[in-house]
Amino acid sequence: MTQTSAQGILRSSDSTALALGFSGTLGNIDAYISAVNRLPMLSHEEEIDLATKLKLHNDLNAAQQLVMSHLRLVVSIARGYLGYGLPHADLIQEGNIGLMKAVKRFDPDQGVRLVSYAMHWIKAEMHEYILKNWRLVKVATTKAQRKLFFNLRSNKEGLDSMTPSQIDSLASKLDVKREDVIEMEMRLSGRDVALEGSSDDEDEKFAPIAYLKTEAGEPSKVIEAQQYDRLQGEGLETALAKLDPRSRRIIESRWLQNDDGSGATLHELADEYGVSAERIRQIETAALKKMKTALTEFA
Repeated sequence: MTQTSAQGILRSSDSTALALGFSGTLGNIDAYISAVNRLPMLSHEEEIDLATKLKLHNDLNAAQQLVMSHLRLVVSIARGYLGYGLPHADLIQEGNIGLMKAVKRFDPDQGVRLVSYAMHWIKAEMHEYILKNWRLVKVATTKAQRKLFFNLRSNKEGLDSMTPSQIDSLASKLDVKREDVIEMEMRLSGRDVALEGSSDDEDEKFAPIAYLKTEAGEPSKVIEAQQYDRLQGEGLETALAKLDPRSRRIIESRWLQNDDGSGATLHELADEYGVSAERIRQIETAALKKMKTALTEFA
């Protein structure tokens, strides 16, 4: 039974689902929980009979009845994880996936009730969902950290920081290092901070984006700055080398003498070379065009 086919057993439009108690459209989570709690529970004999049909004949109708009769278990377990601030409906959905996995793997010959077997799978799916979605940055990655994450939440008293004696007591109780307890408490106490503030202009001033934003380290800006420096140095010298002495003298006098751009005028250079100002302008235009071509080739 694949996950897709397993998910299909929960469709309320199915005739068997209607027979088990679902009718109409379940518009919200409260309506779903109410309908789930009205579903009949299976006796031990019925459970074994259905599980045997699923195991021997891959009977999806039997799998459906096993899942439907245990949906209230998922709702009950999900209620215990509401303190993590995640949507109740999402927790139930993840728990339902765990329930379907449990039904698929359930062996009626082991002498264990499905409710006991399924709890592990339901909680495992919920734990995975919580760890992935509770914080943008993962708070627990190793098996030991995952176990400590949930145990610390349930054993910690209140929201205040733990005292050294409480840390030692909890470390002893959970059989872990006190350093691990301290580290996990720090992770749990931390909060995600929005990079951008709200629409309020005053809040925007104090949001991280206001003091973290910088274009200096942006890769494209770094490359652009490096290219500009190279053009200003090697590139400009290469372009000037393409000019004849008079054209180079005019360009340097007009544009490269002073940083503020206050170079020689056309008339001053015209007097120096004994030509008209218009002729100096023509030489300058031709020289700039030649330099542009040289800089393009250099780049």
